[in-house]
Amino acid sequence: MNHPEATKMALDILRDGTKFHWIIIPVLVLVLYIYFNEISKKNYRGVAAGLSLYMIHWFYEILNALIQHFYGHALWTVPTGTSFLLLVGVGIEISLMFSIAGLATSKLLLDDPKAKVMGINNRLFFGTANASLASFLEIFLAKTPAFVWVYPWWGATTVFISVYIPFFVISAYCYDWQPSFQKKFIGGLFLLNAAMLIIFGAILGWI
Repeated sequence: MNHPEATKMALDILRDGTKFHWIIIPVLVLVLYIYFNEISKKNYRGVAAGLSLYMIHWFYEILNALIQHFYGHALWTVPTGTSFLLLVGVGIEISLMFSIAGLATSKLLLDDPKAKVMGINNRLFFGTANASLASFLEIFLAKTPAFVWVYPWWGATTVFISVYIPFFVISAYCYDWQPSFQKKFIGGLFLLNAAMLIIFGAILGWI
């Protein structure tokens, strides 16, 4: 699939309700169940780790959509395979996956935030390890028609360094932040993302 074709295909299905599939609803309920279950257990640190990654994910997806608007091609696109394309580079299935990725990977963190694994602080170790795993999975996705790396210089290494390390390392460290700072970080990113979606999406129609 060439890059102009992938871009056109993604834009053609952007927020197209005719692609909707009912599987989205039970998956959404499962995501809610997972969070409600963690809240009932008072695992607020895990919830914060999950929400921090999810907010960073949305920030990156909005930036990718803005790159599409200004340069004609996003860094990555989802031209097919999704039942609802939220933005040019993210289908609802991917987004729901990222909504629980930080919470899931927080289960690996050791109780002692200063403990080391192979001589590396366990927060940094597991954050980087999960970033590596996500990058390898994206290599597989990029070999399918459903996910396209648009530019030749954009690939597993750039994704690992500039996308997944911020996703998973920040999420791992957020697990230990004071609740007040967790709320400021997650709430601030939420407000920023919401403002960008309203301004660049609903008002200007750029994304």
